[in-house]
Amino acid sequence: MQQVTDPVTREVIKNALMSIADTMALTVVRTARSAVIKHGMDFSTSLFNAEGLQVAQGLTLPPHLGSMAPALEGVMNAFGDDVLPGDIFANNDPYEGASHLPDIFLFKPIFKNDVLIGWSCCIGHQTDIGGRVAGGNACDNTEIYQEGLIIPPIKLYEKGELNKAVWRILEKNVRVPDKVLGDVQALLAAVRFGERDFLRLVDDYGLEEIKSYMTDILDTTERLTRAEIELLPQGEWEFTDYIDNDGIDPEPIAIHAKVKIAGGEFFVDFEGTSPQAKGSINPNFAYTKSNVYAVMKCLIDPAIQSNSGFFRPFNITAPEGCFVNPQHPAPVAARGLAGFRICHTIFGAMAQAMPGKVPAAWGGGEIGVSWGGYHPNRKAWVYLEFANDGPRGGGPNLDGADGLAAPILNMANTPIESIESEQPLLVERYGFVPDTGGAGKYRGGLGIEREFRLLAEEATFQLRSDRSDFTPWGVMGGKPGTPTENYLNPGTDREEKLPGKTLRQLKKGDLYRVVQAGAGGYGDPLEREMYAVADDVEQEKLTPDYVRREYGVVVDPKTLALDVSATEKLRAEMGASKT
Repeated sequence: MQQVTDPVTREVIKNALMSIADTMALTVVRTARSAVIKHGMDFSTSLFNAEGLQVAQGLTLPPHLGSMAPALEGVMNAFGDDVLPGDIFANNDPYEGASHLPDIFLFKPIFKNDVLIGWSCCIGHQTDIGGRVAGGNACDNTEIYQEGLIIPPIKLYEKGELNKAVWRILEKNVRVPDKVLGDVQALLAAVRFGERDFLRLVDDYGLEEIKSYMTDILDTTERLTRAEIELLPQGEWEFTDYIDNDGIDPEPIAIHAKVKIAGGEFFVDFEGTSPQAKGSINPNFAYTKSNVYAVMKCLIDPAIQSNSGFFRPFNITAPEGCFVNPQHPAPVAARGLAGFRICHTIFGAMAQAMPGKVPAAWGGGEIGVSWGGYHPNRKAWVYLEFANDGPRGGGPNLDGADGLAAPILNMANTPIESIESEQPLLVERYGFVPDTGGAGKYRGGLGIEREFRLLAEEATFQLRSDRSDFTPWGVMGGKPGTPTENYLNPGTDREEKLPGKTLRQLKKGDLYRVVQAGAGGYGDPLEREMYAVADDVEQEKLTPDYVRREYGVVVDPKTLALDVSATEKLRAEMGASKT
């Protein structure tokens, strides 16, 4: 293999590979059928070399960073040398490398002169994958067989010919085949695009040169990542965060991590984490590792490329059968929630390692909801949404953002116009909730409330949420955010406060209301600039009573005028009472 000596050419090829992966992602957005993909952006694209090492990831979902390689490994282990031009493989089996059943992975091998030179890959979250509950994310499933159609590594296309039997099985096992098959076709378009442009790159530079540069790109990423880790404080730190419950067992689930940084190596040990849950919020180990990688992408140089070279400095371990490393046949469909809490646990440990540099916890109760039912003509409808507008935690020099996706996500919300035009749902309320962000020198972002009214005669409603019992934590003296709250028919004689994980049958006119958790604050609230507090009151983000109680700031409730002298006096009294 040719020795790489030209860093300029390496950068050109690296960026060309990234551009191909990004354009694959845009292909999915432009051609997908379902809201969760075309609006929510719950998918990812990637390119691999012939050995199954990731060389580029597209612009979408960071927690998929470490999920692609194990899923491809499952395919390569299953088929060995039986990989031919024109083949396209599918996999959604979490126990053969995939993530959870709703995520269908597609892998297209790339050949040059009948020699395997790479892989074009895509993953997309399907609106439905069959199973006992529409949307495929019911928290009360107790084994993976209840969650939907399991697709082990299999050839969807063989030598360029569609495997019609597999296609027919998929069509007949989902409630909304037009959406699901349409989305799979979008993924197919993306992997074909990736193959085409990868081959064009090979034609431009030559096969041996591309292979050599891809190896160098991975090695360079590893060196850069290790160099960044070496700059971090050296030592060991531990942190525990909690999930309220799994929807079956009322006991909280502890996620405990010991983080060790030694030279250019980053170690995470999840010993001390609760056993795997009965319900389906378990994350498989590949997803656990993906979320650790995503945290570190937030804490070191963001310009470092996302590829297999990035993974090499990490040593992540967890006991078999614990919550973050469940064993078959544990259900895992609703594992997204666990991913957020894994991230909070690692961030919590790193906040000790890097005081003054790590923000407070974001909302972390990100809502996953699905409705499913039948139109009068008996055609099924399913709407799946992940509320990806949870607030950010206050940081070392700025307030937490209101209504922005978690720092490990690049997802978005479905526009209300799209929801109401395509589904029998009416969105009656959508906005910020005052006084929900944790108080601090830099306050936490505000929680968001939403109200959905069912217009169909009846529907199955599934809810996955958290942070009702264990609220988002603050740092450096900042206060925690407020809890997540879920209600059915609020303000009526049928009002019911819902558990965070629940499954219900709803009737026409029923109203679901959610108030997402507010994010944690950063620093002592008494150190927040009083004029910034008054500005928050004027913008209706905080109320006069709240700022008086939490910030020691006196604002006239009628005129909203700041009383500077009264504020200085009150803050002095509050400060004295703390010592």
